[in-house]
Amino acid sequence: KETLAWRPDVVHCFKPKAYSGLAAWWLWQFHRRHIRLVVDTDDWEGWGGWNEIAPYSAAQKRFFAWQEQWGMRHNHALTVASRALQTIAWSMGIPPERVAYVPNGPGIGSRYSVSGKRSSEPVVLVYSRLFEFDTGRLVQILREVKTAVPQLRILSVGAGLYDEDAANFQSQLAAAGLQDAFTDAGWVDEADLPDVLSQADVGIYLMEDTLLNRTKCPVKLADMLSLGIPVVAENVGQVPEYVVHGRTGLLRPPGDDEGLTADLIHLLQNPAQRQTLAANAAAHIAQNFNWEVLADSLQKIY
Repeated sequence: KETLAWRPDVVHCFKPKAYSGLAAWWLWQFHRRHIRLVVDTDDWEGWGGWNEIAPYSAAQKRFFAWQEQWGMRHNHALTVASRALQTIAWSMGIPPERVAYVPNGPGIGSRYSVSGKRSSEPVVLVYSRLFEFDTGRLVQILREVKTAVPQLRILSVGAGLYDEDAANFQSQLAAAGLQDAFTDAGWVDEADLPDVLSQADVGIYLMEDTLLNRTKCPVKLADMLSLGIPVVAENVGQVPEYVVHGRTGLLRPPGDDEGLTADLIHLLQNPAQRQTLAANAAAHIAQNFNWEVLADSLQKIY
């Protein structure tokens, strides 16, 4: 009722599941002749996606999987946040002209400034909710990097999606003898994020090769690069759209922990290359993932 009270010409429902999915179903069933319905999907919600890791009941999982498939098919246009979701939509028989690729830009607003204060010690940034990978792999990589770069500092920003993952990560760090080098900034307000993230010399972004990871579009990755932080990452899903190998960061195949370790060490020991990658990273995000540009792409489907 509240939606109809606005008398909209277009309604853009974000996520085809849960309450948003129910609203989209209702609009399509009863109002599609006079309201244009656009549905957005930015993750894979069903089997192989969030259904595999979220604590949903069996009934919820079945319902969400049905909602996702139904919602992606029943609309006037579909926006997708990743190339993998675009491919899935096409494979479902959705006409390409109805599918619009609209990836995420940075979540940090341009109105926030960076003070420029930096640590004199090399800093690796872990900016993650910790569910996309085995944290044991991350700790092993960080331990090898610290062996090669003894003065290394590790900065972690953000809260784990699940308390168990965060607690396990802390235990693994302690077992690896890394706690003295580790700073946990936790959840940081948006206005403070640029200053906190910009303490880093290089970021690491692990993404194991799963359907959930292939379909997601990581805002945190865009955040880091927009601030000029070169990133060493696994080449999975949407990641290479942001981390262009040798230009904005360095990529390795998923699971190549030795390669990721070597790349981190190399960048930490080569400030000139870091500076080049940093400038390229900020420019790449500004040119290709600026929200004003991304918003313009919606004009055609609206």
